[in-house]
Amino acid sequence: MGVALTRSAQWTAAGYGTGTLESTPLNEEILKEIIVFVEHFIYKYPHEAKFVFVEPLEWNTDLEPSAFESGYIVSETTVKSEEVDKNGQPLLLLSVPQIKVRSFGQLAHFLFIAKDTKLKEAQACIEGNRDPVVKILGSEFGEMKEDSMALNILNKISTDDDPENEIKMKIAILLKQLDLHLLNHSLKYISLQINLNPKTVKKDIELLQRFSGKGEQTVLESIEYTSDYEFTNGCRAPPWRQMYGEICYVLVKPHDVEALCITCSAEGVFLNGGKTDEEGDIDYERKGEVYKDLVTFLKEKSAVFSENMSRQENISNEEQKNQIEEVLTKEEAAVPQKAISSSDRLKKNHINFVKTQMSKRLEPSLNWRAKVDFKDKNLTKDSQEEKHGGKVEKSRTSISHGKVQLRKSVDKIEETISESSSESEEDEEQPDHRQEANADLPSEYWQIQKLVKYLKGGNQTATVIALCSMKDFNLAQETCQLAIRDVGGLEVLINLLDTDEVKCKIGSLKILKEISHNPQIRRNIVDLGGLPIMVNILDSPYKSLKCLAAETIANVAKFKRARRAVRQHGGITKLVALLDCAQNATEPAQSSLYETRDVEVARCGALALWSCSKSYSNKEAIRKAGGIPLLARLLKTSHENMLIPVVGTLQECASEENYRAAIKAERIIENLVKNLNSENEQLQEHCAMAIYQCAEDEETRDLVRLHGGLKPLASLLNNTKNKELLAAVTGAIWKCSISKENVIKFREYKAIETLVGLLTDQPEEVLVNVVGALGECCQEHENRVIVRRCGGIQPLVNLLVGINQALLVNVTKAVGACAVEPENMAIIDRLDGVRLLWSLLKNPHPDVKASAAWALCPCIENAKDAGEMVRSFVGGLELVVNLLKSDNKEVLASVCAAITNIAKDQENLAVITDHGVVPLLSKLANTNNDNLRRHLAEAVSRCCMWGRNRVAFGEHRAVAPLVRYLKSNDTNVHRATAQALYQLSEDADNCITMHENGAVKLLLDMVGSPDQELQEAAAGCISNIRRLALATEKARYT
Repeated sequence: MGVALTRSAQWTAAGYGTGTLESTPLNEEILKEIIVFVEHFIYKYPHEAKFVFVEPLEWNTDLEPSAFESGYIVSETTVKSEEVDKNGQPLLLLSVPQIKVRSFGQLAHFLFIAKDTKLKEAQACIEGNRDPVVKILGSEFGEMKEDSMALNILNKISTDDDPENEIKMKIAILLKQLDLHLLNHSLKYISLQINLNPKTVKKDIELLQRFSGKGEQTVLESIEYTSDYEFTNGCRAPPWRQMYGEICYVLVKPHDVEALCITCSAEGVFLNGGKTDEEGDIDYERKGEVYKDLVTFLKEKSAVFSENMSRQENISNEEQKNQIEEVLTKEEAAVPQKAISSSDRLKKNHINFVKTQMSKRLEPSLNWRAKVDFKDKNLTKDSQEEKHGGKVEKSRTSISHGKVQLRKSVDKIEETISESSSESEEDEEQPDHRQEANADLPSEYWQIQKLVKYLKGGNQTATVIALCSMKDFNLAQETCQLAIRDVGGLEVLINLLDTDEVKCKIGSLKILKEISHNPQIRRNIVDLGGLPIMVNILDSPYKSLKCLAAETIANVAKFKRARRAVRQHGGITKLVALLDCAQNATEPAQSSLYETRDVEVARCGALALWSCSKSYSNKEAIRKAGGIPLLARLLKTSHENMLIPVVGTLQECASEENYRAAIKAERIIENLVKNLNSENEQLQEHCAMAIYQCAEDEETRDLVRLHGGLKPLASLLNNTKNKELLAAVTGAIWKCSISKENVIKFREYKAIETLVGLLTDQPEEVLVNVVGALGECCQEHENRVIVRRCGGIQPLVNLLVGINQALLVNVTKAVGACAVEPENMAIIDRLDGVRLLWSLLKNPHPDVKASAAWALCPCIENAKDAGEMVRSFVGGLELVVNLLKSDNKEVLASVCAAITNIAKDQENLAVITDHGVVPLLSKLANTNNDNLRRHLAEAVSRCCMWGRNRVAFGEHRAVAPLVRYLKSNDTNVHRATAQALYQLSEDADNCITMHENGAVKLLLDMVGSPDQELQEAAAGCISNIRRLALATEKARYT
């Protein structure tokens, strides 16, 4: 903790021991993490929480003694904790204003009491105790003595039975972990920190001013600076505010909301307090979250602005797309000429090769640290570029330099939109390993280098003999592969591909096919322009040459640049044509397909397409070239060697919606299901993965069931040794379980019991799918009973402590589904599952937060004493209310649903009201998302049942937006909104607002709804509005 506070926290320049923490977002983040650590300490480590500090933590507090209640002895100016140490001294002592705390348990209680001021108190504590570790554990635990401290404590533990030393060591380790967490959190925050500058802000404001004014098409009514004076540095903020990074202040009037006063600073854009009524000065205090720029801020605050901006962006995107297509059309027209120039240069290199190379180096140089040639530098650069997002590579030695700049701009756009996420795993190439000069090399290394010399200088016969001799070596061995490369053998082998001698081509391709399994050699082949030549060989009349060229392409096309090169030189179309080799034969297609050579050609073509299909552009090229019908036909063969690459290609392509539609049209699902019964595990794995990709579609899920695919999937769950197969099968079962009919079948095949057995001792990729499948299955009562009977609740709850985002999303859904049963809920509560779900609301991933909040709804609904359970979580209700400030619509909807259930208890409703739930719910009212509308309306309806919340909703202008919800097409939204309006209509001012916004006419239509709840709520609301109108009339005439 000391390192983080010293290096990451931002202190004023007052010096060590007297400085204060600056008011910056980074410091706020650090303080929040420390607060979370302390609040959770008492639950995670209850024994350590009772440990008495060596010295108390002291600071000046703003809390009054009256804030302390049970557990404390309170007087007018002092507070003492009832909890004392072994000497009878209180663990918390407050003598206004100074406070002394001597245990983590008391620290946690103090933060709970502080409530809204806990951030301020934490800051004061840190400022007053600059080295808290020493005060907590003693001077021997100081930062400078950290290494010797660990040895001293270990020595004490081994020689002394005092349990206090063991507790000290554990707390020291926990504080060290907190320190590392704070450092990592700070680094992550700094890396994401926004740095706006006056020039950027000015450009954004000028652009928005151009599109502002009266009229429906404009993005804003107006936008203007609060100050006309611009300083020389471009800022308009006063100098004393520029010290805080603030640039300027703007007044913005959107079409659909009130005027906003906005601060633009180096850290981002946020809403300030606006201009004061008296003097017109600006209230500089931040009133909301910080956004990355002005446009993002306004999109969040104004629905009209967001809609009109989207329209402008679509127009801009269409223009950009047209420009890109024009550039690509011109570039593709130049590709054949580029390939020809590459081929001519290779021929010239072959003629002069002996003179240049043999005179240059008769023996290979192994001192690679001293000598690195151009292509190795290029190799390193490519590795770095492709690991950082696939940046465009520099000009290669085998391609002319005439259009490098054009290619850069086009490829950068293309790579951004075309490369799929499935590439990342295979694109992680190993670094280039060179042999050291003093390494002990085997004799094969030198023998291969001699053969390469014969290749360079020999005639045709000598070349063929040298190739045959080289093939006899173990080319799978890395030493042999590098020997060929080190002496310049790759250049010779690629040059041989451009000759007219078939034997030389075959010999060269056989060697290249073997050595191209090496990641570095793959890149060398691409650098030397080998791929265009191999693509041309695919047109050869010799089937053996086609096979070898396709297999080599399959090995080389393992990274983005290689896959792109294959596509740009027309390789995709030619590879697809190899799948159709049977139609070029004189015999009938069905009998010719199974001839050995034709099958081998098709197999090699499928193998190459499998490697190339990891890029979106290549997938589209395969589809446009007519690859799907040919793959579907090959899928009917009984040759397993053929089926594996065919299914592998389909599996990669099935991630795209166009392919999934085509797969259904070609009736491929039937054959995928058929091959699930194969004895080849690799084939089974790829078939299951293809079903997993396709089963996103309901019709596909039905086809899997109709063709009998569910039973083999269920039986394959028993093969727990092959983890890759198990991951694919569980993934397919998960997606198929989305359909209720499939769940019934899985229950018949006893798959649910097997899935429960897989909840332990499995890798995360399997667990994600298993838990996902159980989450879908547990939507039905019978399956929830099965899970409980098989002991599945406990392993599910145990998985709530993981860190894998996908796993947490699925396991929270599964636990929430199980909690619908009261018996299951009792087990979840006993295992502390609700607390674990509540803690996941602090997870940084929005999907996890949302899933956890959804899961809490059935937990609260079915818990035995739900109100007391919710209140037992320290700071839990405040956490839920604060989540209403999120930007994620799913998080907001799920939290509103949770608040609806929490508010059923009057005490909890009172607490969340004190935490400001009403204004936060009111701010969300202007939304177009029907899912959020429904749950927001339900939450408003529940919250109206406390105090003057009905009036408060009216004061915060939540009523008018709610009336607009009645125009939605969703019946669930209508029901929830009518119930909310019925509750709000108990207040006269709200009735007036509803009447002014046309609620009566909309509610009258809903009185005739078949939904009884909607009928009653609509009629009740109209009744209240009418009563008010009658009372007004009566008052007027009397």
